[in-house]
This record gives sequence, structure tokens and C-alpha cells, in this order.
Amino acid sequence: MLKKTTLGLALLLALSACQDGQYAASTRHLAPIPPATLALMSAKGVSPADPILMRAYKKESEIELWKRGADGRYALLKTYPMCRWSGQLGPKTREGDRQAPEGFYSVTPASMNPNSSLYLSFNLGYPNDYDRSLGRTGAHLMVHGSCSSRGCFAMTDEAISELYAVVREAFAGGQRAVQFQSYPFRMTPENLARHRQDPNIAFWRNIKEGSDRFEITKAEPVVGVAGGRYVFDADADGATAGAVARKQAEDERQVAALVAAGTPAIRLVYEDGGQHRSFRETLMAAGGGLGEVSRPEALAAGPREIAMPAAGPVAATDRREPTRVGAALKAGASPRPAVAETERRLPKTFATAGEGRE
Repeated sequence: MLKKTTLGLALLLALSACQDGQYAASTRHLAPIPPATLALMSAKGVSPADPILMRAYKKESEIELWKRGADGRYALLKTYPMCRWSGQLGPKTREGDRQAPEGFYSVTPASMNPNSSLYLSFNLGYPNDYDRSLGRTGAHLMVHGSCSSRGCFAMTDEAISELYAVVREAFAGGQRAVQFQSYPFRMTPENLARHRQDPNIAFWRNIKEGSDRFEITKAEPVVGVAGGRYVFDADADGATAGAVARKQAEDERQVAALVAAGTPAIRLVYEDGGQHRSFRETLMAAGGGLGEVSRPEALAAGPREIAMPAAGPVAATDRREPTRVGAALKAGASPRPAVAETERRLPKTFATAGEGRE
């Protein structure tokens, strides 16, 4: 274990020598995994050196951390709330669209930035082979600290410090790449039924195939690209393929039942992304402890539901997720200064945090 830890420290020191940033002299990238998380690993029979996998969900604003056990199967270790993500549900397609990517990405040791101007960060590897096959553009899409996003997944500094340490130790243990699965929402029949007429539904059903394989096998799906689609576990054995097919058939049965029962088809439209519900009261409170949040006025109310009829123009239902922040704004309060004022007071690298700004 000591040898692996030493290797990990040497790797991170080598990385820091190759990069520049606001925290070039900082050692925050060497912070240890917190004792409570180490205790959680021990209770689940895994170690810091064991491989990891991450899954992100925009609508729920959460990032899951999974650890691989001695049996070769991944088990959920911890779920982190996202402090901020930007854009809308749906994949990133071009540079500057403020979209956080959706799909299957790979985080490597070279992706780690210990000197990030956003406390700490690691790059998701966008565009991947699938994105490039469709001519998609953009760069520097990350998971990082500082509650500000321009196409990234932002966490609190405390949370990114812990997650960065967990990723670092997995690399020290010999893992060569960490799979990062990014979804618009949890791939449940309920979500699929409600979003069945969204323009991105075909893409979402495609990435659900990878999600289903992971749910059945608890093993990292092997990801490929063919014909403008993701393909998964092309050489899977018959038993696995059959189990996945049965899950997919059952999910489709539940979707059909929900539709038949009158579940409305909707599309969610955000002002500019969202954040985990646990941060809302903190955002509303003056000096709430999140630091300067990018576009706080866009987070004041939840997403607007747009009804998606079978034919004809869409209709705005004006249904928004109720929040105390939204109520405060209607009463004339403001949880933060307007974005123009906020961004005037922030360094440019922070105010426009995200794509191309690392």
C-alpha cells in the first residue's frame, strides 16, 4: 500500500510540473481521502486502490461514485450533490453551447489538473469517439470545484477535494482510466415515459443500453461506436445479453403502461442548468457558503415543463419546481447580485468557468 501511495504522489507531482494555474504552488491535490469515506470503503470491503466508476445525472444533479470489489462487480459507495451544471438536458454538440456532455467518457491520469483555477478539476475527455463521429466540437469540459459552470459539472470545493483524492488513489492503485457515464436523468421507466417526445429521446434510449448493461452486470461496459451510435459489450455472452434484453423489455412494458395510464409527455426547459436541491436554501441565504455562484438568477426557479402533444405546437404549462428561492425573488428579494454584477466582480477565469476556460 505504501508503494502504491508513493507512486500516486509521484504521479501527481509530475502532473503539477506540467501545468500552470492560479494554485500552481498549492498542495491541495495531495489532500488525503477523508476518514469517514475511508471508513465507508472499509465497511464495504473495498480499498482506496480499488478501481472506481462514476455516473452523473443532470436532472437530479448528482454524481455517483462506484467502487469495484474483489468479486469484480461495482457497488455504489457514495453520491455527491452537484453544486451547478449549465445548459439543458441533452448532449453537447458544439463549442460555446453551455451544454454539459452526455454519454460515456474516460478520465485518465493526464486529465487531472492539480493547479486548476477552479480549485481542482479533472477533464472528462470530450469530445470522445462518438462525438467526433458526429462532428461535435468543444474542449475543457470538466468536473471541478467552485460553484460555477459553463458546460461543466461543478461541485463545492470540499466535495471536489474528496472526489479528486479518490480518483487519484485509484490511479495509484493501477487503474488506467475511469469511466464517467453522464445521463440527462436516471434511466427509469417514469422518466422515459415523461420525456418520450423530447427531441433527444433516440439518443437517450441509446445511452440507456449502456446503463442497462451496467445495472445488470455491475461491470464497466465496453463502449464502441458504429453507425453514429454507441455500441456496448459487442462480445457479451448469451446469458448477459439475455438478461439485458429482459430488463429492456420490462422497462418498455412499464413505459407503455405509464403512457396508457395518462402520464403526460413533457420537455424540461431550464433558464441555464440547475443544482442539487440541498443547495437551494444555502443559495438563498446571504453569504450562504457556496462562494460566488454563476448565474444565480437562473437557479431561482426550477425548470419549466413544456407539454409535448401528439401533434401541433408545444404548449407551455408554466409548471416549475417550487422553491423557496423562487418565492423570495417574487417577493422582491435577491439571493445573489445579478449575474452582470457578479461577473464584473469575479476574475474572468471564474466568471466564465468551464469550456475553454481552464
